[in-house]
Amino acid sequence: MPYFEHIGARLYYEDTEKGEEVILFLHGASWDLRQWNNEAAFFSTDYRVVRLDARGHGRSSLPEGAVSPDIFWQDANALLDHLQIKKAIVCGLSMGGHTAIQLAIHVPEKVKRLILIGSPCTNQFNLYERIVVPINRLCLRLMPMSWIAWSMGIALGSDDATRKYIMDVVGSLNHSNFNRVWKAVTSMESRPKLSSIQCPTLILIGDHDALTRSQQPFIHQSIKESRLVVIKNANHGTNLDNPIQVREEIHNFINENC
Repeated sequence: MPYFEHIGARLYYEDTEKGEEVILFLHGASWDLRQWNNEAAFFSTDYRVVRLDARGHGRSSLPEGAVSPDIFWQDANALLDHLQIKKAIVCGLSMGGHTAIQLAIHVPEKVKRLILIGSPCTNQFNLYERIVVPINRLCLRLMPMSWIAWSMGIALGSDDATRKYIMDVVGSLNHSNFNRVWKAVTSMESRPKLSSIQCPTLILIGDHDALTRSQQPFIHQSIKESRLVVIKNANHGTNLDNPIQVREEIHNFINENC
């Protein structure tokens, strides 16, 4: 199976290998690369599709110690180097979207187009987030994984299949590892550098996604070459709830002339 080593972790990825143009898909926090199964099957006919299990997720390991908020984009960048990919279309949801944002900020020469789905750019966007995020971290340290998995499934999915996937994948995580990763994810910060992103950007948000809805207009306004589209009948698990519209929006965006 395809693995590579980077900064103490053994990271799992999947690569269709065929196709001149590359799409890199990055999953949400506590999920795994299977989130993109539908997209991988659809786009692999015309593109080289690469997916990564972020460290501490899926089949990727997590070394001991504190997890850096910058490690996720560094891992994704290392994967591009490992596969000798000079430039890619990068698509991410939630944590994966924030990772994609940071790739576009730190290694802009490697990001041809950017697709952000329910993506935050900070976890201190307003007073509500500054109060709630520390409380959320404490609650998750006290809750068993079975409760966390159930609550995430109910809160983040509109479709029964989406909820089942979320409950299963979150429920499989180690509790200590989950909390170490969650602290890093909720410490990621890109708000001050959003305006530096110059590549064409598509921003998608589910019409039932309350988790990051308040940040989407700000991200849209901050990234000059961006478009904001609402996905119907979709929660935070946007591509799982409405895969058809998400695929159509991505396909149209990739194939249009800027």
